[in-house]
Amino acid sequence: MNRPAAMAPAQVSNSAARAAASLGEPAIVFALLLAAALAPVLWFSLPAAMADYPNHLARMFVIARAGTAQTQPYYDVHWAIIPNLAMDLLVPPLGRLIGVETAMRLFYLASQLLIVSGAMAIERVVKGRVHIAGFAALIFLYCMPFAFGFVNFEFALGCALWGIACALVVQESAWPLRLAAHAVIMAWLFTAHLFALGIYGFTIGLQELWRARQRRASWRETGGRLALMALPALALAGILLGSGGSVGGDGTQWYFGYKAAWLLHIMSGYGMAPSAAGVMALCALLFALGRRGALRFEQSGAWLAAGFAALYLVMPFRLFDTSYVDMRIPAAAVLILPGFLAVSFPSRAWARGALALAAAVTLVNVAAVTNVWLSYRADYAAAIDAFRHMPKAAKVLIGDSGDAPDPPPDLRDYPAYNVGTLAVAYADGFVPSLFTERGKQPIVVRPQWQRLDVPYGNLVPVKLLQTIAERGPLPDTPRFIRSWARDFDYLFLLGPKTANPMPDRLAEVTRAPRFVLYRIKKAGQ
Repeated sequence: MNRPAAMAPAQVSNSAARAAASLGEPAIVFALLLAAALAPVLWFSLPAAMADYPNHLARMFVIARAGTAQTQPYYDVHWAIIPNLAMDLLVPPLGRLIGVETAMRLFYLASQLLIVSGAMAIERVVKGRVHIAGFAALIFLYCMPFAFGFVNFEFALGCALWGIACALVVQESAWPLRLAAHAVIMAWLFTAHLFALGIYGFTIGLQELWRARQRRASWRETGGRLALMALPALALAGILLGSGGSVGGDGTQWYFGYKAAWLLHIMSGYGMAPSAAGVMALCALLFALGRRGALRFEQSGAWLAAGFAALYLVMPFRLFDTSYVDMRIPAAAVLILPGFLAVSFPSRAWARGALALAAAVTLVNVAAVTNVWLSYRADYAAAIDAFRHMPKAAKVLIGDSGDAPDPPPDLRDYPAYNVGTLAVAYADGFVPSLFTERGKQPIVVRPQWQRLDVPYGNLVPVKLLQTIAERGPLPDTPRFIRSWARDFDYLFLLGPKTANPMPDRLAEVTRAPRFVLYRIKKAGQ
């Protein structure tokens, strides 16, 4: 019988070194990419160049100061059972210790870490190793929903990823342990963000159905397992209804014609071109690997892919008066599905090519984010300085020098839309568009100022303000601006640069690249 020749010690050493290098390369690249992806949050003291972030930050100031000598004069904190409370519960207590801005930044950083680690945890449970999920999470770390500043959703989705991993770990355990695990996970996700709870339930539900199909389980067993998972959700729904709580408004809208385009736009909240290029490059890589038989779904992966695709198609753009709901589905899918997708690269060259592509797409996204955030530094500094020097308790109206489209044609302008709400934080002021919608936030406008409140509204076109000033309000004029020149003290005007639109009524206070702050002249001034 012939035996293979024994390898010399030097050959063994070289082979081991090559194997170690092959294993270590992705880990080193991942560590460097993670550092690069987190760098913008660590670098900028106020990483607020996201559409909703300033609005959330202002609300955190209101809650943190409630019951102190700095209590906000226009807003009260009204706690209720609201499925959207992650930051509202965590940031203000921490903010009293280390400052609200720092606490909010740490919350956002924790959200990103939860997203990356949660995606990796799912893959570790499903495959027994971590391979591609971490890279996928870094690629989409600044995807559209996250870049728009949906920080509560991002944090809760990260928790949902960890919840899915935990549920997979205990899926074969005795029913008391599974019930306890589902109850704890669902209770926290319900508190953190309702949509994250929905994603968790949808994922685990499909996993259970796949498991029943694979094991040819009886309908009785399958129904029992699904009912066990649903019990905590039903209990939470009962608590919500019994308390008189809600999950927001009832506005619902579908935009089916945009769904294909939004998939190309998903990777970035700041520009279509880099996002489309990245999405198409990744799709080309997956297509090429698929043709070579290098891709294979693990466990319920195929069911989840089909399920998320169907869910995206039927999900409305606006649900419970919350926008961009359907865009959150692919954002969740690209974090969950890599954990169920096994990749066997045809060669080391293919593996290195895929690694290089992941690194390139991630770094392009991070560079785009950093560029946009840098461009806002002067605007935020000027706005905060102006608000700090503004008379306390001033009322500030936010307008636009153009037509105030939402979102704007250039998404790099979107983060400016809520800069004016920082007057609530730094001037103890009132801003109509601060998020105060019932069922979504735990702060309310005090009764005497509710006529000026717009819980979820767009910017006001300055042309409309001019019309009201010259001719009086029209029949369909929103209530909060019918007497704007009398009710408000300042106009924070965004949009294209123009000359003072109403010199007889407005006096310029501060001008920055993206806004002009005017003091509204009162009668006799």
